[in-house]
Amino acid sequence: MKKIGFLLLVVMAVVACSKENENTMYVKASVKGLKKGTFYLQKQVDSMIVSVDSISVDGREDFLMTDEVMSPEMYYLTLGNSSKRISFFGEKDTVYISSQLDLFGLKAKVKGSANQELLDNFSEIQQKFNNQKLDLMKEEFEARKANSQDSIEMVAKKLKSWERKKYLYSTNFAVKNANFEVAPYIALTDLFDANIGLLDTINNSLTPSIKESKYGKQLDVYIKKIKDVE
Repeated sequence: MKKIGFLLLVVMAVVACSKENENTMYVKASVKGLKKGTFYLQKQVDSMIVSVDSISVDGREDFLMTDEVMSPEMYYLTLGNSSKRISFFGEKDTVYISSQLDLFGLKAKVKGSANQELLDNFSEIQQKFNNQKLDLMKEEFEARKANSQDSIEMVAKKLKSWERKKYLYSTNFAVKNANFEVAPYIALTDLFDANIGLLDTINNSLTPSIKESKYGKQLDVYIKKIKDVE
């Protein structure tokens, strides 16, 4: 019965394709272990997280949700009224999400989004940077505990070098992928407190279409605000 139900879901999606415009995003999700629940497809509008679609699931693990994506951006698949959510880069066409109910919000696979694939690659390296910082913080704690000024100063230099490498990596990654919306997104989220020169480097590297995207426009406005203050 579950297979039949999912096949009907796919047929409905195919029929809908002929009715929806070319900017429609189809989110096909599968949550293993799911029996019953309500899911919300959400995104940020101004400073608010708003729901653009919802579905109540009863007796099946697969479901379909949609939205019109004028410009690729971050979406959230939220379970009920809880804080459990899966964030992903949404874009037109079909995005596939698979997870487990007990790990919902912690572990999920997302396919069908080129921006999400790039963001996953970026996040993997960022996790290594974060682990390095944790090691340096531990080293700093031990140095302060031992009241060793030389060690404290040495760790401070290491932290400064770590920050410089992290910012340069993020900048280079964004420039390398300047023809994807993930580039200005990284600038806004990972480099918001970086040197204005790095933000300018990313902004100037963006292709015309990316400059006109949601995050491309936001980055340009953000840079102008910083320069106005300076």
